[in-house]
Amino acid sequence: MRKIFIVSATLIALPLSAAQADGDAAMGKRQFAPCSACHTVEAGGPNKVGPNLHGIMGQTAGMRDDFVYSPALKESGIVWTEENLRAWIKKPMDFIKGTKMPFGGYASEEIQDNIIAYLKEATQ
Repeated sequence: MRKIFIVSATLIALPLSAAQADGDAAMGKRQFAPCSACHTVEAGGPNKVGPNLHGIMGQTAGMRDDFVYSPALKESGIVWTEENLRAWIKKPMDFIKGTKMPFGGYASEEIQDNIIAYLKEATQ
């Protein structure tokens, strides 16, 4: 009986740990707070110093008509995938040389996961 309980508990916990690996959107919203000084995420939200990020997932960088991007970002040709967003959040100036985004980045993979989860949820 004890073996059944242990196996059941393990099987129940697996999906929970896998979901956590994708990031915590609620925590990501809090961790995104410093970013909100320059960016909005809601549909129809205004651009600030940085562009509105609504719908960023799957978009080509620097292509919104209503924002003036650095030439480096416009010419990068990158698509905002999770992998590219992670590299950007980690260290924007290393990921795209010549970007004008004055942000040192978040080295923590957990924070990167959380912010990506938040952006995916908030910008659909």
